[in-house]
Amino acid sequence: MSRIHEALKKAEQERAATQGGQPAYASAPVASAPIETEIPSPMVAAAVSAGMPSFSSPFSLDTLLARCPQMDWRPDLSTMLFMNDDDNARGTEEFRTLRSRLYHMREKMTLKTLLVTSALPKEGKSFTSSNLAQVIVRQHGRRVLLIDADLRGPRLHLMLGTTAGPGLSDYLQGRSDEFAIMQRGPMENMFFIPSGTGIEDPAELIGNGRLKVLLQRVEPLFDWVIIDSPPAIPVSDASVISKACDGVLMVVRSNSTPADVAKKARQEFPDQALVGVVLNGTSEEAAPYARYYYEAYEKRESSAKS
Repeated sequence: MSRIHEALKKAEQERAATQGGQPAYASAPVASAPIETEIPSPMVAAAVSAGMPSFSSPFSLDTLLARCPQMDWRPDLSTMLFMNDDDNARGTEEFRTLRSRLYHMREKMTLKTLLVTSALPKEGKSFTSSNLAQVIVRQHGRRVLLIDADLRGPRLHLMLGTTAGPGLSDYLQGRSDEFAIMQRGPMENMFFIPSGTGIEDPAELIGNGRLKVLLQRVEPLFDWVIIDSPPAIPVSDASVISKACDGVLMVVRSNSTPADVAKKARQEFPDQALVGVVLNGTSEEAAPYARYYYEAYEKRESSAKS
């Protein structure tokens, strides 16, 4: 006997007991007709819904492309490394390595929704999240949704050169639907949800449960969902958002982030949640061998083609 039929039977028995009648499903077999035609009352429907929740996305790729507006982004080319037509710009190879390592981790664990945070402000989390999204969509057929969930100090819309709203805060307040807050720019398969209209109580809004619903609804449409959150130490937002994500990527700044502060930020997340740490802001001299290797490889590749 199916779980759905069991739920229907139990709900009908309870209703019959309160009304002094016999349950309609006391000995009825599972019918061959569609289940939804057998639901006798809203009470039974509620029982089935409560016992068997479903969060599958009702949207298709065609719906996404039709309803998500194409925007004229004007990115900051000094920070958006993969939008300036220079595949060998400093830092691009490191992001390719990060992409590769995340895919290796994905072979061993569920890893699709990734939170990018830092201990303190100005450590490079927005730089990391945006360039990670860009390097992933450089692979053919990969689709990424980048979300600016830093409602206190949003920067991604400035770096991408687009509008801040409507965005996440508007969705969390019930003012806009999923597609009204989502936009796409010049890079194929890269989609973006900005922070949205400024608000006074971001902590309460982040924790109202609608962010989790948003992720459950749009996640099936993307290969990766990358979320840029506020820093972990000053406010609790990152810890709250991480509960709706598969993993956390922590960004620390070279010669800047105090070790004790980084450790404290690390403690904001469960051990299994932290998938890696990105060291940002290193000088060229800090890794001369790596730089020499990439330059030498590029020269050999160019020589082979000539």
